[in-house]
Amino acid sequence: MELLLTKTSHTKLPITILLLLILIPYVHPINSNSKPSQASLNFIAQSCNTTTYPSQCIKALTPYASTVGTNALKLCNAALGVAIKATSSCSSTVSKLSKKKGITRAEGSAIKECIGELKDAVYELRETTNAMGHLGDADREFQWANAKTYASAAITDADTCIDGFLGRKVSAIVKKKIKGCVSEVEKHISNALSLINHLY
Repeated sequence: MELLLTKTSHTKLPITILLLLILIPYVHPINSNSKPSQASLNFIAQSCNTTTYPSQCIKALTPYASTVGTNALKLCNAALGVAIKATSSCSSTVSKLSKKKGITRAEGSAIKECIGELKDAVYELRETTNAMGHLGDADREFQWANAKTYASAAITDADTCIDGFLGRKVSAIVKKKIKGCVSEVEKHISNALSLINHLY
């Protein structure tokens, strides 16, 4: 950092030291207690290996290692949370595209339908989370089946969004942007469903 008080080198040194003394307290050390255990990291890696997209699964869920520990139900809920966030984000991205200048009527129609499908997917994922919250009830098998059905429906919703662009005159740029984010959504939902399938 260059300082204005540079009349002599004797002036610069004390000021530099003073600045360091002021800034050091604001550099927080990493809290070792917040680091996930190796057992948790191994658990996530092993669990993700059962999914369709293991690399993406590990990358998305490793930040939740401290919370998940080695609890399979918590891992499923974390995966669902990631999927909901990705789907909501994609819906927002698609919505922004609909407001851009130059969007044709055909593109606008396809985009509108896609937004509806993504909103349905978010709803289905939240219902999945709700069902997962009742796995401790007497009707566990019924709730587990519901969770899998809702998650599968969310994937179908995402697929339908993409299918809506088939046979329509849509620019390659618009199609690429939407297909890109919806593809990520499908991967996250698919991984969450895989983890749910292997829960019991």
